[in-house]
Amino acid sequence: MAKQCAICGKKPIVGSNISHAHNVTKRRFEPNLQRVRAQTDAGVRKITVCTACLKAGRVQKAP
Repeated sequence: MAKQCAICGKKPIVGSNISHAHNVTKRRFEPNLQRVRAQTDAGVRKITVCTACLKAGRVQKAP
């Protein structure tokens, strides 16, 4: 499963951990993805969507 939203394309971004001593290491910010049964053009499918798309109503959940 790719860590990418099927609706908006949101995916992980790169940032830095910065300690009190200012040691800098790379880190990833992962999107909050959920697998939901959604109504699509091809019928009912399980797709991976971010919670922002769910909250905004961009996904029509299957009954």
